[in-house]
Amino acid sequence: MNFIVVGAGEVGYHLSSRLSQEKMDVVVIDKDESKIKRVIDNLDVQTIHGSGSSFETLKQAGIENADILIAATNSDEVNMISCLVASVQSKVPIKIARIRNPEYIQNSGILGEKHLNIDLTINPEQEMVRAIARLVEIPDVVDVVEFAEGRVRISGIKVDPQSYVIGKKLRDLSKENEKHDIIIAAIFRDDQVIIPRGDDVIQENDLVYAVTESKKITTVTNYFKEKEQRVQRIMILGGGEIGVELAQSLEKKAIKTKIIEHDEQRCLEIAEKLEKTIVLRGNGTDRELLEEENIKDVDVFIAVSEDEQTNILVSLLAKRLGAKKVISLINNISYIPIVSSIGVDIVVSPHLAAISRILQFIRKGKVLSVASFNKENAEAIEIVALDTSDLVNKPLKDIKFPKGAIIGAVVRDEEIIIPTGNTIILPGDRVIIFTLTSTIPSVEKTLMVKMEYW
Repeated sequence: MNFIVVGAGEVGYHLSSRLSQEKMDVVVIDKDESKIKRVIDNLDVQTIHGSGSSFETLKQAGIENADILIAATNSDEVNMISCLVASVQSKVPIKIARIRNPEYIQNSGILGEKHLNIDLTINPEQEMVRAIARLVEIPDVVDVVEFAEGRVRISGIKVDPQSYVIGKKLRDLSKENEKHDIIIAAIFRDDQVIIPRGDDVIQENDLVYAVTESKKITTVTNYFKEKEQRVQRIMILGGGEIGVELAQSLEKKAIKTKIIEHDEQRCLEIAEKLEKTIVLRGNGTDRELLEEENIKDVDVFIAVSEDEQTNILVSLLAKRLGAKKVISLINNISYIPIVSSIGVDIVVSPHLAAISRILQFIRKGKVLSVASFNKENAEAIEIVALDTSDLVNKPLKDIKFPKGAIIGAVVRDEEIIIPTGNTIILPGDRVIIFTLTSTIPSVEKTLMVKMEYW
């Protein structure tokens, strides 16, 4: 397939990297020479220095033969014009645009078939609000992704030093779990992703990704955590759109919430929007302010200001002053492993959220959901098993499956099945696969062709 990616920022760069790894033909456009140089130095794709809203630039990029155009610049207007040009000049089959302005989202008619004809609009900030809200709902986890309309969850949990699972083989844990309601899909250790087998052993401070039915999430947390947490008080740094929408969602959960914003006029604006949240004017780096507002009693501190360096510094300060858990928003994807290693409990990225949503949309066939993990080194995919697939009508233990991938759950009508070696997948089942990014070509080769993955 032929892709044109307009914008070589974090979303455009990492999305192009993923598509290139999967042997797609990609052309990247950006008017910033430094961003183009970064792409040239690191990715096996074509590049064009120019504006993605230019007829001539898009023509030079091969717009006539493009299958998908992805407009991911920081300008909504440039993204919209790029899609308009693609629609008028060459009828590109699929057009995707990153749109952040709420006014455009709310007046979606202009984006639809009768006007700009954009097939998918991405708002990373809204994705972040939903992701953080899920993390707050389940405070013991550091990452959570939902599948099958929220009935299945993949939860990332840091193993407590006191956890009884430390030193145990997964095979032995599976025998202890007679109900078979949990499967460990991945272990993140020392910036490496392990798709585990029975002989693998859980170690202290492992980040374990476990798959289970959503209503049994406490079963997962009890496995790896010494005691269950409860969230009653939250403090938010940043009164931008993410901070305000997050505060509004927390008000519905009856959680005591405070929000810190340095701009006086913005404080007045958000105070009118929020009903129960306490709005504080101040600087998040002000230690006295945090102590006066009883940071030591805060269950979760969430830094979502527009400055990621401030988010990191204030999160670490809040943690030092007694906040039980800190969440920090990071735009630069390459920072994520570093920030996670220096004491920030949870790192969230609107760019990773955008990439996951785009990947889900552009894959053909019966792929229902896609989620990326750990700087895109791993991926969870929800697919529909077809009757022509080698995956169906035989026990999983008899299927030759790539070593870097594992089947985490099977959804059959209203039933959630956490699989064992004896599980048999039937045509029409929804299957959730956890895989290393490097293993995706093998997964595609052995299974996805017959599943209409591409």
